Amino acid sequence: MKTVAIMSKPSQPELERVAPEVVDWLKHHGYEVLIDQETGSYLPGHPPVPRDELAARKPEFVLVLGGDGTLLAAARALAEAKIPVLGVNLGTLGFLTEVSLSELYPTLEAVAEDRCAVEVRGMLHCHLMRKGERVAHFDALNDAVIHKSAMARILEVEIRVDDRFVANYRADGLIVATPTGSTAYSLAAGGPVVSPEVGAFIITPISPHMLTHRPVVVKDTRVVTVLVIGTAEEAFLTVDGQVGIPVFEGDHITCRKSVREVRLLRHADRTFFDVLRMKLKWGER
Repeated sequence: MKTVAIMSKPSQPELERVAPEVVDWLKHHGYEVLIDQETGSYLPGHPPVPRDELAARKPEFVLVLGGDGTLLAAARALAEAKIPVLGVNLGTLGFLTEVSLSELYPTLEAVAEDRCAVEVRGMLHCHLMRKGERVAHFDALNDAVIHKSAMARILEVEIRVDDRFVANYRADGLIVATPTGSTAYSLAAGGPVVSPEVGAFIITPISPHMLTHRPVVVKDTRVVTVLVIGTAEEAFLTVDGQVGIPVFEGDHITCRKSVREVRLLRHADRTFFDVLRMKLKWGER
């Protein structure tokens, strides 16, 4: 029997109706259904599986019901196992969860009939070095962000690419994003939209204190190193907006292409630019 797993956004009112309906649909179409604890809160009597154990059960794909944040968490958990993810948007904008609720069942039909495309998205690997020791490491689908706390003073960082000096930025923070993450925080901070098939990293300062400090795009074969020169009382490294760790003066954050990749199930006839027009309301042709 084919297996599908469901991961859901917590406290989403629509799921009280949607979760039971989609489980019934999947079972009717011959799937064994695994659910995480968040989905289990809407399905009494259906035993949940911890999220960190879902990949080991080897589902054919994972259905994410929520927003981009839920999909980012799923992507990091499933990337090593190379399990495809189908994102259904129950949130707001949703560049990754591009399937709307009204498209849910036609899209599931397309998946069952092998009519969906699988798009491979690269990830960013970063590790934090402190006094010559690696104290943390992460994989990100969207971005790694070094930023100050809300009340702190300016953050100063030195940027190097392949150990060659680029610039010192004095800013509220710095983003190193993948092309997938180019439509997330980097875009809000003034960075460019980069098509996901482009092998690149986007280095975007957040509210720089010099107008000449602009976003920079480099090949993802390069290694980007950020040295924290001066911090305020509090600064943090945040990965995909979800995982965070404090950083201090003298810390090095090294970013390179991850060996892991995320597989997204997509409409075969919908391009990246179709999604941009739809989400950013660029208008029809």
